[in-house]
Amino acid sequence: MTALTRRGFLAASGGLVLGFALPVRRRFAEAAPSETTMVNAFLRIGRDDSVTVLVNHSEMGQGIWTSLPMLIAEELEADWSKIRVEHAPAAVAYFHTGGRGQRTGGSSSTRSEFDRLRQVGATAREMLIAAAAQRWKVDPKTLRAERGYVIHGARRLSFGALAADAARIPPPAQVALKDPRDWKIIGKPHKRLDAPEKVTGRARFGMDVQFPGLLTAVVLRAPAFGGQVKSFRGEAALAVPGVKKVVGVPSGVAVVADHFWAARLGRDALKVEWDLGPGADVDTDAYLAKLHELVGGPGRVATQAGNVDDALRGAATRVESVYEMPYLAHAPMEPLNATVKIDGGRCEIWTGTQGQTRDQAAAAEILGVKPEDVVLHTTFLGGGFGRRGTYSSDFVREAVHVAKAAGAPVKTVWTREDDVRGGYYRPMFVHRLEAGLDASGRPVAWRHTIAGQPIPRAGGAPDDSGVEGVADSPYLSSIAAHLVSIHSPPSVVPVLWWRSVGNTHTAVAMECFIDELAHAAKRDPVDFRRDLLRSSPRHVRVLETAAERAGWGKPVPAGMGRGVAVHSSFGSFVAQVADVSVDRDRIRVHRVVCAVDCGVVVNPAGVAAQMESGIIYGLSAALYGRIRIKGGRVAESNFHDYEVVRMHEAPRMEVVLVPSTEKMGGAGEPGTPPIAPAVANAVFALTGKRLRSLPFRV
Repeated sequence: MTALTRRGFLAASGGLVLGFALPVRRRFAEAAPSETTMVNAFLRIGRDDSVTVLVNHSEMGQGIWTSLPMLIAEELEADWSKIRVEHAPAAVAYFHTGGRGQRTGGSSSTRSEFDRLRQVGATAREMLIAAAAQRWKVDPKTLRAERGYVIHGARRLSFGALAADAARIPPPAQVALKDPRDWKIIGKPHKRLDAPEKVTGRARFGMDVQFPGLLTAVVLRAPAFGGQVKSFRGEAALAVPGVKKVVGVPSGVAVVADHFWAARLGRDALKVEWDLGPGADVDTDAYLAKLHELVGGPGRVATQAGNVDDALRGAATRVESVYEMPYLAHAPMEPLNATVKIDGGRCEIWTGTQGQTRDQAAAAEILGVKPEDVVLHTTFLGGGFGRRGTYSSDFVREAVHVAKAAGAPVKTVWTREDDVRGGYYRPMFVHRLEAGLDASGRPVAWRHTIAGQPIPRAGGAPDDSGVEGVADSPYLSSIAAHLVSIHSPPSVVPVLWWRSVGNTHTAVAMECFIDELAHAAKRDPVDFRRDLLRSSPRHVRVLETAAERAGWGKPVPAGMGRGVAVHSSFGSFVAQVADVSVDRDRIRVHRVVCAVDCGVVVNPAGVAAQMESGIIYGLSAALYGRIRIKGGRVAESNFHDYEVVRMHEAPRMEVVLVPSTEKMGGAGEPGTPPIAPAVANAVFALTGKRLRSLPFRV
């Protein structure tokens, strides 16, 4: 891993570098094999009073370049205008508090660092106070820190003036954290610190990396997943002006050139003979039919209570439905890319990644060097949604192979078409649901069978994401007889977590079917949910908040329908109410009211923005998203046929943060799951037609 020395940081900053020791847990293969204690360094204070926070998670639009510094600044008593941010290097010191490498995902960045980074700030504050006390020869208890200064009566010293002295003081073993009632920064809306760079164009994304001698490459990959090169001819590609080399790599054939367009034209001129392998037979229609067949019988049991068969036979009313969910691409705005420079036994990588230490270890493995000989520079990510965090480090591995084969620094770039057709999709799923209602309209039985491709997990552990949001649903806890089971048929199509993972499809099935039961019971959908969720007050609070703000129960504007959905994921609870219309078979979403309880809130402005982002992302999938494969070839290629919601289609969004002192949940993903079922339920309210296949078609 990258060595982080106290001397090195001091030389660079001319001030205080905060470090403290943390035990390192046993790690996955990407980490160093020995058990060690590394020094964590998250904070530098310069002589110019600047406070630089080294953020160990990747900023990909979710706002952690603001929320994480807020945690440190609160306890440090820093002047917010002096805060600066950098991405931390890849190192064990910056491992996720969950211990599984340095990574970003699972809506965990802020909640995982909530305690650690506040301790970092508080520790630095006490060291600065101790330095001032020594200089003034007074009791540290008579001093206080405030807005970047240590104060004693009328005297004050800036953090920058004290930083060098503070660096020589041993960090205290324990520090007291502020009472939430005294917070000045946490819980207050703050504008994003990365916004000025992004608005002015100064921000550096992976695609922006450039330096003298850097070449650009594109790779021709097999047209079917799992295919291999049998032979290739590169003469025509080499004849394209600017093309320097044509090299074979494990993922295909790379064309290396002076610039992107030369590489792209060279790739178009390649002659390649492929061994397509079993991927040539992939057909999503056939796979969907297989999933439908599987849900006709029980799978691996995820949760079970009571005798469902007996309860269904005794029910006054039975309701059955089947829901279909397609493969989905992540489609981030910035396609995948990585720049690699190999110099002797060292390697530098510039990329937007969600898994720094995993990628670092992958590069080291390819090059036969130690992980600490690979320096990984994290750039801004133009969207990730899970795609930039594969277990295989696929696009970084490929870039390292290309640079190694080319014998030169190379930026390997994926086109939009490469990205959409490159796999690692949200898996396709089918849900079959049966429920029984008693004479009063209350559910007494629930059978839920799910079929879909499992997401590979480290060490071959079973994938439980296919049942999240179902097996743990509070709806089922109120139904005495229930059974949830899952089939996990394999496929050569690469799949991966997609923003909110299994909740993307389970929320659709659960919330649409609950709506069906409410109407079968002749109950108001909000009242019906409230009764079933009586054991989960946080669900009820967001449900009632969203319904009240949306005007539930009041007349809907002419030509519109109103639908509701509520779902919890990543420790947060979200309810959404959607107002929709249908014009010539096209669904238009006019307004979405979103209520969220994510526990303690660090940056309310950031949470609201993430709810809005999740709504648009989920709405894009609900109205347009699907990946179709025929004869091993992916049909979709770019935003003209893998559409996303455009600005003129975006609904008016109103986000209500429900006050809460509960444990913090995530914010990056929980806004996505409820929007599709809320829209589907609104369409039913308007047209009387149930939408059970995504993307929705009226």
